[in-house]
Amino acid sequence: MMMATISDRPPATPEEIWAILRETTEKQKENERQWAESKRQHDEDRAGTKRQRDEDWERLNKMFDKTDRRIDNANEKIGGLDNSLGEIVEHLVAPGIEDRFAELGFSFDRISPNVRMKKDGKLLAEIDLLLENSESVIVVEVKAKPNTRDVEKHRARLEKLRGHYNALNDYRRLYGVMAGAVFGPTERKTALEAGFYVAVQSGDTMKMDLSEDFIPGEW
Repeated sequence: MMMATISDRPPATPEEIWAILRETTEKQKENERQWAESKRQHDEDRAGTKRQRDEDWERLNKMFDKTDRRIDNANEKIGGLDNSLGEIVEHLVAPGIEDRFAELGFSFDRISPNVRMKKDGKLLAEIDLLLENSESVIVVEVKAKPNTRDVEKHRARLEKLRGHYNALNDYRRLYGVMAGAVFGPTERKTALEAGFYVAVQSGDTMKMDLSEDFIPGEW
């Protein structure tokens, strides 16, 4: 009996892909927390023996090896779709975001995933998804599970882009979107109060999750 290879497996569904990304993100955050705690203990114990220090670093190395194996396993589960956020943005997020904004009266002349915007040869901003027409520019940040720090970083990104567009005499309205597989209540509230549209994964598409009194911010 022949065993199926990775390439023989059917691609994961959109729901499975988002679930894998959420799991991997949570594991990475937990590893980062453990690493920081271990480093703190290591720094406090400088008077300890060399053997103790070596044991600390060996434990950290094993922890990161586990993370690498989890990511490899995620790649196998995803199958035909590469485990990169760029692919997720292009194939799962962009079509749903476009449809949701069409329902809000927007239409776009240009939709660009994975944009690296530069100024004077230096990186100005990395943008997961950029939607443009003659009047508006919508900047989408995509995370498996957005947190409040992601919201603050996106706000800073919008402010930086506003200055950049102004310098080019481009005064189109600038809007922000936070998109993800799942939002906690605090993260959703923070994003909405910042003036960001909130888009969440729903099956193989995205849906808007806005409050009744939501007013989009303009940069």
